[in-house]
Amino acid sequence: MNSPPDPLRHTIQTVLDSQIQAVLATQRQRQPHTSLMAFAATPDLRQIAFATYRATQKYANLLDNPRASLLIDNRCNSAADYRDAVAISAQGAVREPDPAERQPLLDLYLGKHPRLRDFVTADDCALLLLDVECYFVVTRFQSVAEWRVRET
Repeated sequence: MNSPPDPLRHTIQTVLDSQIQAVLATQRQRQPHTSLMAFAATPDLRQIAFATYRATQKYANLLDNPRASLLIDNRCNSAADYRDAVAISAQGAVREPDPAERQPLLDLYLGKHPRLRDFVTADDCALLLLDVECYFVVTRFQSVAEWRVRET
């Protein structure tokens, strides 16, 4: 596993820390599906936790194909976004954490989203983990940087 250059790591960390929602992209039978998700990234940026009810399309899609992407951005819907907005795509495979991993991830998630305690601790809710393989960071509307966290 490698480390990104400090400015790139700082950009990723800043956006992931400052935003509370991401767009999850999954697919099933070649049909894309996107969902707005609350998320929390681990301090090393190598994993991102999110939660969903098991009776959802996204959960069924992830069972069928665990490959997914999360899009996190800091846009504010103004003309300045073309110059200032940062969009980050985190790509990898999604899984349910092992029992030993679950409590620290739940604590991380609830640290960022305390109002979602009832949701994430419900019996029919799955806490999921994206093991990030790669980040694509887009700045200035078209400048793209890449951090390969894990080689696939």
